[in-house]
Amino acid sequence: MGQGSITKFFQKKSLLRFVQKYQPLGSGEPEEEVRQECELKIIQQEQEVAVLPPKDACKCHKEDLARALNVDLQTGLSEFSVLQRRSKHGWNEFSVENTEPIWKKYLDQFKNPLILLLLASALVSVITKEYEDAASITMAVLIVVTVAFIQEFRSEKSLEELNKLVPPECNCLREGKLQHLLARELVPGDIIYLSVGDRVPADLRLIEVTDLLVDESSFTGEAEPCNKTEGVLLEAGDITTLSNVVFMGTLVRYGKGKGVVIGTGENSQFGEVFKMMQAEETPKTPLQKSMDRLGKQLTLFSFGIIGLIMLIGWLQGKHLLSMFTIGVSLAVAAIPEGLPIVVTVTLVLGVLRMAKKKVIVKKLPIVETLGCCNVICSDKTGTLTANEMTVTQLVTSDGCQAEVSGVGYNGEGNVYLLPSKEILKEFSNISIGKLVEAGCVVNNAVIRKNSVIGQPTEGALIALAMKMELADIKDIYVRKKEIPFSSEQKWMAVKCTLKNQDQEDIYFMKGAFEEVIQHCTLYNSGGISLSLTPQQKALYQQEEKKMGSSGLRVLALASGPELGKLTFLGLVGIIDPPRAGVKEAVQILFESGVSVKMITGDALETAVAIGQNIGLCNGKLKAMSGEELDQLAEAELSSTVQNVSIFFRTSPKHKLKIIKALQRAGAVVSMTGDGVNDAVALKSADIGIAMGRAGTDVSKEAANMILVDDDFSKVMNAIEEGKGIFYNIKNFVRFQLSTSISALSLITLSTVLNLPNPLNAMQILWINIIMDGPPAQSLGVEPVDRDTIKQPPRCITDTILSKSLILKIFMSAIIIISGTLFVFWKENPKGGITPRTTTMTFTCFVFFDLFNALTCRSQTKLIFEIGFFRNRMFLYSVLGSFLGQLAVIYIPPLQKVFQTENLGVVDLLFLTGLASSVFVVSELIKLCEKRCCPPKHIRGCHN
Repeated sequence: MGQGSITKFFQKKSLLRFVQKYQPLGSGEPEEEVRQECELKIIQQEQEVAVLPPKDACKCHKEDLARALNVDLQTGLSEFSVLQRRSKHGWNEFSVENTEPIWKKYLDQFKNPLILLLLASALVSVITKEYEDAASITMAVLIVVTVAFIQEFRSEKSLEELNKLVPPECNCLREGKLQHLLARELVPGDIIYLSVGDRVPADLRLIEVTDLLVDESSFTGEAEPCNKTEGVLLEAGDITTLSNVVFMGTLVRYGKGKGVVIGTGENSQFGEVFKMMQAEETPKTPLQKSMDRLGKQLTLFSFGIIGLIMLIGWLQGKHLLSMFTIGVSLAVAAIPEGLPIVVTVTLVLGVLRMAKKKVIVKKLPIVETLGCCNVICSDKTGTLTANEMTVTQLVTSDGCQAEVSGVGYNGEGNVYLLPSKEILKEFSNISIGKLVEAGCVVNNAVIRKNSVIGQPTEGALIALAMKMELADIKDIYVRKKEIPFSSEQKWMAVKCTLKNQDQEDIYFMKGAFEEVIQHCTLYNSGGISLSLTPQQKALYQQEEKKMGSSGLRVLALASGPELGKLTFLGLVGIIDPPRAGVKEAVQILFESGVSVKMITGDALETAVAIGQNIGLCNGKLKAMSGEELDQLAEAELSSTVQNVSIFFRTSPKHKLKIIKALQRAGAVVSMTGDGVNDAVALKSADIGIAMGRAGTDVSKEAANMILVDDDFSKVMNAIEEGKGIFYNIKNFVRFQLSTSISALSLITLSTVLNLPNPLNAMQILWINIIMDGPPAQSLGVEPVDRDTIKQPPRCITDTILSKSLILKIFMSAIIIISGTLFVFWKENPKGGITPRTTTMTFTCFVFFDLFNALTCRSQTKLIFEIGFFRNRMFLYSVLGSFLGQLAVIYIPPLQKVFQTENLGVVDLLFLTGLASSVFVVSELIKLCEKRCCPPKHIRGCHN
């Protein structure tokens, strides 16, 4: 029985049970007609039920809501209704249109222009009956595409493992019974019960609420939970103002509630962001663009060689077809088939190195793109900050001030009395001890396994008590009554009495300063209550404003025998502080020419406080709101956003606008984020970086890179890796092109000038092995230079074959050709070419190759600066090539194959001295460049 048949069977069974109570007495055809009519009517009613947009649902009364969604609010939906609605609305999940088969993903690897050029050269080799060349080129291509495919496939699998979270579940009322269901089973009209710690399973319109606080930071970027109500709203503003609606993916921090499902799957607010994300195209990486350009340059170079050879042959009166064949053979030989292997291996090693540092890279070229990144746009909450509210400042009623170290809910850190920096514990300072005690008692939060259950601000007060070793002090009190916090009164109070003591009751209160101070007639001074004067009130108000302007959320605390006669205890400053290492990372990025911009849904004061704390743009901050962004024209926006370092009160659309504007201005933009509201921006950025722990599934899906342990400073390592990879690719290109041009020039000159060939076929094959083999490949695994991070970001318009690199290639090629021809002329007797002539010429060329590889390890640094032994693989491959060359010269069976003979020690020393000239000249040029062209000053805030 198929799945459709099973569904129909259950639908039929549910329907019979549902319409049974409507059957008339008696039997026969009329009864059957009535039953069928009733069935059709019910099905029609269920099919007419539509999802309700949040802005419409928030204006509905409970009765109107029940009517619109055809549901009984006391019993919930029937199983029949659920099946009918699911057939129309589908499951409460997202269908990712990524059903690309594995074979298609593998074939996509062949779209690289350089790979296509190599395949074309293999085809030409087959046509010209050079089957060995064709086989070797095809093998190289297959290795490249397979390695790239396997690495990307492994990264996808790593991401799948990261996303294997516990399937979201919920408590749902159906047929009068409270059931525990998977969130994917929900349909519009379901009744959901919410409690502390629940992840909201769908968009809900609340119908019952008890002190409900919901963390919507993944949508809005606001670190503070939103207070939710059940009342009808007269007007629907932005989604952040819909107090009677909760959205899929948000988290219940406090209280409980009951709501009706108004949107599921792609019809939820979460789904809207998901659809926007899918509509965004991921841009091509700078490396892909550079490789495309290099492919075109090499194609033109190949056609140039063919044309030149044919022209010379035609001028000499030679047969054009034979000259064309020679030209094609040389052109094929000129194409560096080892380049794609080196690029792929270099990228794979970069990806593996990043994986060890707990950074997952989903696509190979992305790791290099970071080397071009000159702007990082970062979400604040959960990315630059830990999304863990923390007390940082205390001011008591008698003027004592203290600062608090440590971040989050683990209780690590200390309270320091200012200005002496004395560490305070328990009641070593009475006033601060009483302030911390009050914050701990008037509190409903619990900290378990370093995470808070309840309100984050209350969790911050418990963590403060843990640092003062006062976390257990609430246990000495018995709570008799609680007056819960509400958005109208803006305070919370508890009535307590000491355990096992017949003392009078004591009230503890916390809340907004202007509300708490109205209930106070006294203030605490070293444990003694004194009368509160207007001057004292003005002083506290001034202190509260000062703390608020620095981005802190300020709570006032008081205690006393009754609500109208409380003793004011002091103020507590709370903020979501920066993550450890963020300030240092921002500073290093600024110095290396990368501008960091903060994009947040938070208020200006909080955003500026965090910006100053982490040293954004060296403290020269300029801020802009989402509202101001909307008022700017597209052309004006591109020039304005470059100078702004903080964007506050922003939505997902604003984030997208900022990134597009920066990209239009020519920036390579990286976006870091963790929330649903970051997903669209993550996908449209050149590099999207999601948080592994705190990140939502949708943000990880949109990103190219994931920081497994949410450490922002790892971005710095990734940028360093990206710059190093590009330099390694350039080093390889320089080596291979200078060697191949030298070899080709020798063959071309001998062919065109009718001279005897200085190298035989087997010797050319051996040179090709060195050219594309271990010494060349090992240049791609050169460790990243420690000074790389200090280099300015690479310009995306820079090609791999820059003017300076082409000059260096030709300089090395001229030295190699001149030296080899000199040896060939010196060893060429009048009687013709002897085995000694070819052996000396051949060995000279190989030694030139190895010295050339040594100097190609860095474009700017001398060999003594980078060190001989840093790249072990290079050392082993050069040593292997040298021993291989000696074997070719001295082992008799190989002498026959390569047509060589023994050389003396003086010969080898002479050839070593001559071949080292390419290394010496190149190192001298590097030295001159260092002296004459000092590095330019880098600025982090771009004009």
